[in-house]
Amino acid sequence: MNVTIVDYQSGNISSVINSFTEVAKGNFNLEVTSDIKKIKTSDKIVLPGQGSFKSCVDSLNSINGLIDTLKESAMTNKKPLLGICVGLQMFADIGYEEEETKGLGWIPGKVFKIDNQNGKFKLPHIGWNEIELQKQSKIFKDIKNKSHMYFVHSYEFIPKDKSVISATTDYSSKIVCAVEKDNLFGTQFHPEKSDKNGLKIIDNFLRL
Repeated sequence: MNVTIVDYQSGNISSVINSFTEVAKGNFNLEVTSDIKKIKTSDKIVLPGQGSFKSCVDSLNSINGLIDTLKESAMTNKKPLLGICVGLQMFADIGYEEEETKGLGWIPGKVFKIDNQNGKFKLPHIGWNEIELQKQSKIFKDIKNKSHMYFVHSYEFIPKDKSVISATTDYSSKIVCAVEKDNLFGTQFHPEKSDKNGLKIIDNFLRL
C-alpha cells in the first residue's frame, strides 16, 4: 500500500510526516514527495497545507502538472485523499485570504475569514476545541463525539452542500471542521497535533 504525503513547500510538515510514520509502522510504504510519477502510483494521498490559502494554491501551481495529477487521482481514479487544514480549504472553489483565489473546485464552496464578532473571538483560532460529529464518517471510526482536536486557523470552509460536513466545532459560530465526500476527506484541525485521537484518525485513513 503506497501512501504519498504531498510536499509542495507549503510550510513545515514534519509533524505530519512524523505522525504518519508512527502510525504506518512499516505496514504502509510512505513517500513524501511532489514527484508526479510517484503520486500517480500512490494508493492514498495526504494533502497538508500551512500558511495562507493563496500561498498554498500558488505553491501547488508552481509544480508543473501537480494539480492535474491530484485531480486525476482524486476525482477520476477516486483514490482516498485527506486534506489537512489549508489542504481541506483548497477543496473549495474560491478562497478569500489575501485576495480572491481559485481553489481546486473538488467540493463546491468558499473559504471565508471567521467572523470574530468585532474582536470577541481571537484570530487565529489556536488551541484545543471539541468537535461535534455530524454524520458517520469512516475516518471518525471509534472517535467519541465531543473529542478535542487541535486547531490553528483564521479561515473556514463553507461548503454549498451541507451533507458533506462530518464534524463542526463551536468558535464564534458552528465552523466546519471536517468533511467527507466519497473518497475525499478533510480536517480543518490538525490530526497530527491532536494526540491519540488524531493518531486514530490517521490510522482510520490509512486502513480505508
